[in-house]
Amino acid sequence: MPEPSSPRRRTAAPLLVLAVLAAAFTAQAAAALRPHVPLLLVSTAVSLAVEGVLYRWQPDMVALFAKSHADVTVRHVLRDLLLVVGLLRLGEQHRETQYAPLVAGLLAFYALHCTVQAVSVLVRRTRTLPVLTRNIDASALRLSPAPAALLRRPGHRLLVFGLPATAGLTATAVTDDARCAAAGVALALLLASAGLCALLLRLLPGRRPAGEREVLDWFDAWLAEYRPTVGLYFSGGPSSAYQANMWLEPLAGLGGRPVIVLRERFMVPRIAATDIPVVCLPKVSTLMRLEQSTLQVLVHPSNSGKTSQVLRIPTIKHAFVNHGESDKLSSCNPYAKAYDEVWVAGPAARERYALAEVGVEDKDVVEIGRPQLDAVRPYAGPPAGACVTVLYAPTWEGWDGNPGNTSVVAAGENLVRALLADPGVRLLYKPHPLTGSVDPRAGAADRRVRELIRAANRERSGARPAPSGEPARRAAELDRLTTAAFRAGADQVERMLVQSAPEPGRAQAVARATAAWEEAYWASLPEWEHQVVTDVRPDLYACFNVADLLISDVSSVISDFLASGKPYAVANTGGLPEEAFRAAFPTVAAATVLTPDAAGVPALLEAVRDPDKDEFVTARAELKRRLLGPAVPTAQQRFAAAVEALCTAAREHRDRAARRLTAELPGQRRGTLIP
Repeated sequence: MPEPSSPRRRTAAPLLVLAVLAAAFTAQAAAALRPHVPLLLVSTAVSLAVEGVLYRWQPDMVALFAKSHADVTVRHVLRDLLLVVGLLRLGEQHRETQYAPLVAGLLAFYALHCTVQAVSVLVRRTRTLPVLTRNIDASALRLSPAPAALLRRPGHRLLVFGLPATAGLTATAVTDDARCAAAGVALALLLASAGLCALLLRLLPGRRPAGEREVLDWFDAWLAEYRPTVGLYFSGGPSSAYQANMWLEPLAGLGGRPVIVLRERFMVPRIAATDIPVVCLPKVSTLMRLEQSTLQVLVHPSNSGKTSQVLRIPTIKHAFVNHGESDKLSSCNPYAKAYDEVWVAGPAARERYALAEVGVEDKDVVEIGRPQLDAVRPYAGPPAGACVTVLYAPTWEGWDGNPGNTSVVAAGENLVRALLADPGVRLLYKPHPLTGSVDPRAGAADRRVRELIRAANRERSGARPAPSGEPARRAAELDRLTTAAFRAGADQVERMLVQSAPEPGRAQAVARATAAWEEAYWASLPEWEHQVVTDVRPDLYACFNVADLLISDVSSVISDFLASGKPYAVANTGGLPEEAFRAAFPTVAAATVLTPDAAGVPALLEAVRDPDKDEFVTARAELKRRLLGPAVPTAQQRFAAAVEALCTAAREHRDRAARRLTAELPGQRRGTLIP
């Protein structure tokens, strides 16, 4: 995996682009005023090349220029204006009359560009639907492929459509032949006119998607036909999609008619492959239409500002399931009391809420286990191969800056060095996706750990599996099943059109393809080679299944790993004595506690190799029951039972509300007159 660029390099690149662009415009102005044809030609070419670099590799700079009122239109006008000034100062005096038609043509082109942009905005608005969907047949909404990406991006469009005019003016400066400029301006006008016509056709009544009223009526009809009973509600940032994705399989395993309700448009493609219908309802007014649907229960894997909006719907019961449990304070957020019920994995979480005193009553806490962990394979004895596979999966630094949140900063390098020093260890390093997003020190430590692993691999050698195309074939098959083939430049409406109702049996095919890919992936790797695992595949639970030992921090990772029954260790980087550390974090009760100097790593590895030296076997089994609940019934069965019980409560609440409303209606509404 390519190493991320350093902060200094990320800062230097935009500054270099800015300096080159400023120098090009300065040189072009000097060449136009002097005039100097070679310099004018070179500076114009350089400024055009920098524009291409901006849009290809520096999109943040494009936004910065726009905020500074120096967007692409201003820059392009300035570039062409300087060319015109250069032409006027070349050769004979009083050439204004000769070049007046060219200037008028340029002005017409820019006016046409603004018109195209205005029409492009109108087209985009007609294609911004109040409801987005996946896995639903929405062909009745007259969905169509998006206009060409060039017509929707003003910067790219101006560069392409305006290039003939700029090139023609430059050629005239070299040849002193005004016909070159005239031909360039005419071609630019023709391209812009063609683009305008293509967009105007999109506004014809039969060519644009359904309007807002029609879409909402269609959505109401779909709800009435599908009759959803339980749903997953999710709102969050782009990097938080994993919180919802971990609940997709348990939700699909319920059977019935589940639905996924999203609030942000960008989240629709970030939801992992699933056959469950997905609806995105950005506006509160559209969200409130769920009140009249058959939806009875919504499960919430996270809290967000928009969660309070859906909690206002009285006909739906709400359960907070969280996206993982740990001893962190975030696992006992006071916001949880806003839900009808809080579903936790086992007795430990129930006790955690009671001790936290955040307003969650014990009667509202339901133990359902962790359905996601049913796929985690149990402990099958000490390592059978030549190497002990150690999974180091530290969490991120968190928002509060607590040094005990992540071990990467204080202990990561020491732990990795100690593990790499043992020739019988294969290390899997899987950092949290948000590592370094708040504290730059965590990001720097993460990069150093990766470099240690790369250096260790360079010093190792051994037998490698025979080259095989099996992983690539399995990946291609999995991608075919899970990834929709979108045309370049497809917008949200076109994605809705492509991601219509799935083929029957796709979910089962995805499960089989995923298992086959994982088997081929691990088989393709040398058993002695360390790995940095950062891609979506393999996921964390797949790493659990091949690991003999986990080293992590106080997080939901260790709670989930307990489902395997395998040894685990927790890094204590908060400065607490070991006894206080264990008392403060109950999930550490069955763990080996490692100090930042990693002095305990050799003894830990010895206990993994020799189960007789593993003193936490009984403690892990007991802690597993406390954290995750009993093995029978399964977590999926307990999850389904909790859903059914809350659905029943929702139906009973609706019946009581209906009877109460009927009793309170005025007499004339019941068909009788009030005396």
